[in-house]
Amino acid sequence: MSGRSGVWLETLTWQEAKARFDAGAVVVLPVGAASKAHGPHLPLGTDALTARALAQRLIERLPVVAAPVVGFGFYPAFTPFAGSQHLTADTFKALMRELIGNFRGHGVRRIAILNTGVSTETPLDEVARELDEVAVLHMRLLGGRADSLFDNREGGHADERETSVMLALDPRGVRMDRLAPEGDFKTTGATGDASRASAFKGERLLDLRLDDMVAALSARWPDAF
Repeated sequence: MSGRSGVWLETLTWQEAKARFDAGAVVVLPVGAASKAHGPHLPLGTDALTARALAQRLIERLPVVAAPVVGFGFYPAFTPFAGSQHLTADTFKALMRELIGNFRGHGVRRIAILNTGVSTETPLDEVARELDEVAVLHMRLLGGRADSLFDNREGGHADERETSVMLALDPRGVRMDRLAPEGDFKTTGATGDASRASAFKGERLLDLRLDDMVAALSARWPDAF
């Protein structure tokens, strides 16, 4: 597998997909909300865009097959905000079991879930414990070496980290005129101070998250790469 580059599943024919699966490719399932509130300054699609970007960088480093981004998940805290889409935990887990089951039926033996959410962590960990050869990479736990770059380490949603990532990925999508120094989650859908965010910090964080992803997958399945 080491001589092959990674690829998005949707770009393959079914015969090409089968060849990858039969060769033991790791399939990566990115999970990122397609529509979820991210304060007054970030678009609803922030998580999906981030998941797609991380998976893209991963296929440039490892010969994995990246599945389409799972855009719906368990996000109960965001239901009051217009446009935020949410599944119950049971529905979300059932969705993930079925998606993984489909890949299992096609001969995939190794699956890694790339999770960009926080409330999705517990349901995904529960699904992974039920199934063999399923790894879960939680974005919140990746790229810790970038912590020193950030002035405001508190927060957690639409904060300096997340805003920096969006400035790196889609700067025109960030409403800089609506970026407040401190977010009140109940009224804005954001927490923490994003006023010191920058594209440089976002690029560095993405790079270090990628390094951690590569290290984790290589340690889990060394013979796949």
